[in-house]
Amino acid sequence: MSKNYFDLSGQVAIVTGCSTGLGVQMAKALASQGANIVALARRKELIDAVAADIAKEYGVKAIGVPCDITDTARVEAAIDQVLAEFGRIDILINNAGTGGVTPAEDVPDEMFLNEINIDLTGTFKMARAVAKKAMIPAKYGRVINIASMYGMVGNKIAGSAPYHAAKGGVVNLTRALAAEWGKYGITVNSICPGYFYTPLTQETLDSDFFQQNAKTMIPLERYGKEGELDTTAIFLSSQASSYVTGVILPVDGGYTCM
Repeated sequence: MSKNYFDLSGQVAIVTGCSTGLGVQMAKALASQGANIVALARRKELIDAVAADIAKEYGVKAIGVPCDITDTARVEAAIDQVLAEFGRIDILINNAGTGGVTPAEDVPDEMFLNEINIDLTGTFKMARAVAKKAMIPAKYGRVINIASMYGMVGNKIAGSAPYHAAKGGVVNLTRALAAEWGKYGITVNSICPGYFYTPLTQETLDSDFFQQNAKTMIPLERYGKEGELDTTAIFLSSQASSYVTGVILPVDGGYTCM
């Protein structure tokens, strides 16, 4: 008898930053395995459209919940709303983030603090609320923090020290939460994507400079395609990853192996 190791039927997954790009792709990947989806982001019209599309395509329940992850009160209210709707939260994918490009010597304080506030502090606020209100009481949970390969290494292409600092913080926050929450049956892992094609990156990555960069810096000599992050998210969300926690997993075509 065959076994579906990655079945998520009946589980509830929150995906932050789920209005465009990789967040939507990962939400659809989890829905394809039967998970009910909470698309969480600031722009209500976009997340409502994403939720409607997911519900229609995959036959699962999907809702949009507007939330600014930097606002503690709104994070707490959003989690309460999800629990009132579903009664459980099994999976949290912390995908929301931002990224400015400025030489380090010219980075203003506001830019640095904004990056930390969204990418690192916002990730913590979501994880804290979901763990306390849902996962610790249930003695089960899967938290997946989307960091970046730039949370592991520096770069010479485009100055982005605040982004590196915030994503590096997410990497070690992942280890800290994994260590603390393992006793509750909660696993906490981090995915570190490399460059991926999205509607926002398509033109840049197809430029001559970035195409040459891929051949020089990436062992697979190309950028990530749509869907190539999905299976990693599915695995870490599933019960099949029950003995995997505190892991920092690059999905970068080999960029960080050199």
